[in-house]
Parts: sequence; C-alpha cells; structure tokens
Amino acid sequence: MIELTDGHITLRPLTYSDRRQWLLVRTANRDWLGKWEATIPKISKGELTKSALSFTKMIRAFRREQQAGRSFSFGIFIGPNLIGQINLGGIIYGALRGAHIGYWIDRNYANRGYMTSSVNMVTDFAFKELELHRIEINIRPENDPSIRVAEKCGYRFEGLRPRYLHIDGAWRDHHCFVRENIAIN
Repeated sequence: MIELTDGHITLRPLTYSDRRQWLLVRTANRDWLGKWEATIPKISKGELTKSALSFTKMIRAFRREQQAGRSFSFGIFIGPNLIGQINLGGIIYGALRGAHIGYWIDRNYANRGYMTSSVNMVTDFAFKELELHRIEINIRPENDPSIRVAEKCGYRFEGLRPRYLHIDGAWRDHHCFVRENIAIN
C-alpha cells in the first residue's frame, strides 16, 4: 500500500474500514461540495446513466486502477481523521507521461494549507516515483480557493477548456493549470 506523509498529513488509499467516516464527511459536506462535483450527463432517452458507486465498489475500482498503474486515489488524513480525498488519475505513459489531479476537502479543514500540502505530495510522487512529465489540474474559473492551491503548488495557467466537464448538472468551463517535471528530458 502506498502511503505518503509530510509528518502531519497522511495520504493513503481508502479501505473498507473507512466507509463510515467517508460517508459522514461526504454527507456533512454535500452542499459545500455539490457545485464542484462531477455529474453524469443524460446522453439519450433510451440510455440509462450509471448510478453512483457504492463505497465498496468504489474501493474495488480504486484498487484495480492502482494495480494497473492508471490512477492513485488517496484519503487525506490528519491523525485518524479523514478530511478529504485526492486522486492522480488518467495516467498515460509512453510519449505523453501525463496525468491529472482532482481533489475535495471537508469545509472544516479548508483554507488551512492541507490541500496545498496534499497536492505537493501527490505531485512529488508522480514526478519522482512514476517519472511523469506533465500533470494537469482543471478548475472551474469561479473556484478561487482551488486556483490558489494550484498556483501555490507551482502549477501555471495554461488556458481555458470550454465546456470541459459535466459538473453540477451542466457542461462547465475549466481553467487548465499545468506543472511539468523539469527533471525529465
């Protein structure tokens, strides 16, 4: 199991035993996170959309993706307390060697530097351990706190991605922030 720490924050894969805590944090933050959460668009009248994954299925999917090297998902912990989640996903090797980072945090822990530390730890892992070249963080333009996190972590604004992701029920524009691994030629 991959575990990252800076001595105060621990990033580790969620386990089945984290279910109760994860559900409590997500439920308590439903309104706080809702306007930033990905949603599944209705494609056609005849097509059924997938329902939300159960926690057990989510953990199984995270494990499969990590074993395949396609994504790494971590719970963010302060001591025993789950305060958020961060994902390094969409990993592509070969000539691109890139990925993207997505995250959320409990409103009670926002604006305290925890997400900045978490993004830095995941970025270091991606660059040093996986030897990735490029990481993107795509953020809705009105999400100023998340933009500050990306900028504090050395990500630079690359451009606008119109209607990039389906968020909170509609296709939403995103600002793309990028960081490159200068240690790789």
